[in-house]
Amino acid sequence: MSADELKAKGNAAFSAGKYDEAVEHFSAAIALDGGNHILYSNRSAAHASASRYAEALQDAEKGYSRLGAAHYGLRQYDEAAAAYRQGLELDPSNEQLKSGLEDAESARASARRGPPGGGLFSQPEVLSRLATNPTTRAYLSQPDFMEMMQAINRDPSAMQRYLGDDRFQTALQVGLGMNIVTPDQAAEMETEERAQAEAAKPEPKAEPSTAAREEPAAEEPAPEAPASTPESAPTPASDSPSKAAALAEKEAGNAAYKAKRFDEAIERYTRAIELDAGDISFLSNRAAAHFEKGDYAACVADCEEAVERGRAAHTDYKLIARAITRKGTALAKQGDLEGAIACFQKSLTEHRNADTLKRLHDAEKALREQQAAAYVDADLSAEAKEAGNAAFKRQDYPEAVRLYSEALKRGPPGVNPEAHKLYSNRAACYTKLGAWQEGLKDAEECIRLAPDFSKGYSRKGHLQFFMKEYSKARETYEAGLARDPDNAELREGLVRTVQALNRLTRGEGSEEERRQTQERALADPEIQAILTDPVMRQVLRDMEEDPAAAQKHLANAQIAAKFEKLVTAGIVQIR
Repeated sequence: MSADELKAKGNAAFSAGKYDEAVEHFSAAIALDGGNHILYSNRSAAHASASRYAEALQDAEKGYSRLGAAHYGLRQYDEAAAAYRQGLELDPSNEQLKSGLEDAESARASARRGPPGGGLFSQPEVLSRLATNPTTRAYLSQPDFMEMMQAINRDPSAMQRYLGDDRFQTALQVGLGMNIVTPDQAAEMETEERAQAEAAKPEPKAEPSTAAREEPAAEEPAPEAPASTPESAPTPASDSPSKAAALAEKEAGNAAYKAKRFDEAIERYTRAIELDAGDISFLSNRAAAHFEKGDYAACVADCEEAVERGRAAHTDYKLIARAITRKGTALAKQGDLEGAIACFQKSLTEHRNADTLKRLHDAEKALREQQAAAYVDADLSAEAKEAGNAAFKRQDYPEAVRLYSEALKRGPPGVNPEAHKLYSNRAACYTKLGAWQEGLKDAEECIRLAPDFSKGYSRKGHLQFFMKEYSKARETYEAGLARDPDNAELREGLVRTVQALNRLTRGEGSEEERRQTQERALADPEIQAILTDPVMRQVLRDMEEDPAAAQKHLANAQIAAKFEKLVTAGIVQIR
């Protein structure tokens, strides 16, 4: 039996009042999935219902510890710290939670500072080596490679993600001054040197126009020029008459292509192929003309034949990569996004090219949107919502969260008339599970979608109250009452919050409660800004030395508003 099945059994037993049985099921689930903090939360609730408060407290602590560890592993340091703090509210002396909080805060500070010295790939000597090496110099013009370098500079442990990228291995060796060159790299360097030598020679005759020979940034491809490497396209001076005639036909085809006479271009490229079947650029150019005509099937066929012939003739890998990219573009036009993505990925293994990479990203985005649109089903969304309501009523809150999430995914795109209610319901589930940060996010999204929906304000206010953020809870309740003055739930929440604030301002309540409230307030950027304001610092000193000065300062509306915030946050007490 899986952990999820055992959890479901535990929830059912809990709903039926069989708390000991629920504990057994949750314990069995924990044995299978010890990292799931929700299981500890559920078992804690079962222990508490059976009046075993010590065990309940222990499980609650473990739940927050595992939740914090999960966030920490995902580098979500703010959320990790929040989870550890919530656990410490239950047991302030828990060393494991204290240690976790210290680690999370330290990691958060380190992430904000960045790595010492700016990172390996920010060192001047390393960058100099990369820029002067014939192989790595080309990498510096590739956006994804630059993103990789920046990621490693921010977090050296990110190197683990790029160990499979040959460019990283090469860049690391070159950057560290290790003159290690693989046979493939040596061949690439030799090809580049030959290309540079060819470029330095005077051209025997004019090349086709730029528009005809280069692949533009636009989606539609254009024909290639004759390959510059000796093995794929010798210069006409050394060619046989048939090859020279083939190149002449190609140039005529390029001219027709540029003039948008695509049928004529196809005829010219076909004759070039008949005269010289070894140059795959003729096939690739004909594929481009088919593409412009909208004959995508013919374009794909020519690209496939170009790749097959190119591999047999050991043609320049850049030309093969371009033919594969062209096939992917044609497949995308046909609606075969998965096939297009496979082509773009294959092309990038042949030759990394910024244009191909962009096409890959665009196709992946389009596929995600297509899949999301296909997942939308209003009827299934409504069914998931009703099932979520039923799960909530039987107190199976984890299942209710899953179902409400499913309902949101299946809801119509754009304006979903039910979305704000789903976020409100899911916030209620998170509140029951003690996942206050998640619940707060859902309540805020509910308010954003439906500013006049009073439930959103009551959900948010309740969560802020439980988190002992009383001043924020009061603001939330007041904002809700401004829209719905007769709402009983909001009024009750406001009264409860004001009573809690009054206890704090009078110095009542436990020392621990005051300490926790002040700690939260001091972590609030708004409170920090007030306390570091030179004017407010002077005001507070004046009030401490001369209480009569308070009346003078509080006559200023801005100072009075800031002072009230400090009072409601528990920073300043009135006796």
